[in-house]
Amino acid sequence: MASEFKKKLFWRAVAAEFLAMILFVFISIGSALGFNYPVSGNQTANASQDIVKVSLAFGLSIATLAQSVGHISGAHLNPAVTLGLLLSCQISILRAVMYIIVQCVGAIVGTAILLGVTSSLPNNSLGRNGVTWLVPGVNSGQGLCIEIIGTLQLVLCVLAITDRRRRDLGGWAPLAIGFSVALGHLLAIDYTGCSINPARSFGSAVITHNFTDHWIFWVGPFTGGALAVLIYDFILAPRSSHLMDRLKVWTSGQVEECDLDADDINSRVEMKPK
Repeated sequence: MASEFKKKLFWRAVAAEFLAMILFVFISIGSALGFNYPVSGNQTANASQDIVKVSLAFGLSIATLAQSVGHISGAHLNPAVTLGLLLSCQISILRAVMYIIVQCVGAIVGTAILLGVTSSLPNNSLGRNGVTWLVPGVNSGQGLCIEIIGTLQLVLCVLAITDRRRRDLGGWAPLAIGFSVALGHLLAIDYTGCSINPARSFGSAVITHNFTDHWIFWVGPFTGGALAVLIYDFILAPRSSHLMDRLKVWTSGQVEECDLDADDINSRVEMKPK
């Protein structure tokens, strides 16, 4: 872990997660608040159009940012995704902890910026998640189940894309993840406002000082992510490598990265850990 901590590439990846999370929160939650503005001639403020608009905004923003910073940090942008890749032995514990911290801080910063832009909106919730958003009577158990299923399909998609045995993806990975995020929102947005991303929910809860039912949006996505790892790594596509060799990734990282004299990211050298 100490060797990874000292590398420039590691801190570039952490910075990329932080910046991308700010942009993701601002763009995606901003789209959810936009229809509340009293814009003359705006005819898009009906429920069905809003759901599609918000779902596409979340999905396309993730796809765009994954294309932008995926080669630097992997573009997790979601603590549940980071946890899934950690449990799948694809990243180190240090990287997972740092990613989750900066994802949460980035979400707070992005939400705070959005608050400044949308301060004139009445009853501005800043996209805070809750289990009684559009469907009265939805209880915590039902909301938790929705969050688990929504995150399960997302992390399954991520695990399939990051499977090094695949050679059929080409450049479609970011778009596939974006579609998965959009699908999760189309499923869950009526029930919980759709989190499937604890950091995104945390930012809104912190800025609005409202943590009602907030535990659902951590327990649900983390449970869904863990189940996805269990299903993919041990049932659908079990790996032939020894478990202890895979667990070494938790301390050494997936690959050994060596910074050469140049700062150019193309100077990266990767070697599998021994």
